[in-house]
Amino acid sequence: MDKNITATDVLPALSYSYELVIEKDCGKVFLLPDQDTLICELTKKYVPIEEFKEIFVAISPIIEKHNIKKFVFDKQNLAVFHQPSMEWYFVHWKKDMYALGMKTHRKILPKDNLSFKMAVEAGRFKIATEFKNTVVDKLDIQYKSSIQEAIAS
Repeated sequence: MDKNITATDVLPALSYSYELVIEKDCGKVFLLPDQDTLICELTKKYVPIEEFKEIFVAISPIIEKHNIKKFVFDKQNLAVFHQPSMEWYFVHWKKDMYALGMKTHRKILPKDNLSFKMAVEAGRFKIATEFKNTVVDKLDIQYKSSIQEAIAS
């Protein structure tokens, strides 16, 4: 199984200027000011919805203050998919960030975890069919295999 190479692992080796702006038990958030990019790396195998919301609510003012255009969501450490967290993230948080002008989302899923990837697809389908008032169709959402790819795209 390939080792996940997360933002924590790779950012020090890259030529980008970055700053750790949030560090919580469940994750870290890095600001790349020259790229107008924010990276959220979840650091646990499972993140309860309360902790998930806490880190994303803390991210929101940073996106507004720094006029962030791209959000990279590094989910490589996750082992468990949580549908209610995904629904809140897609239906509420992304809509709020869209209103702030952030339309580019890059995601990095756990490597070699087919069941996680299938759960993500099923979750996206459920959101698309049950929640009609989302901004997902207005966003540039892409899945990437590495932090470098996500930043560059």
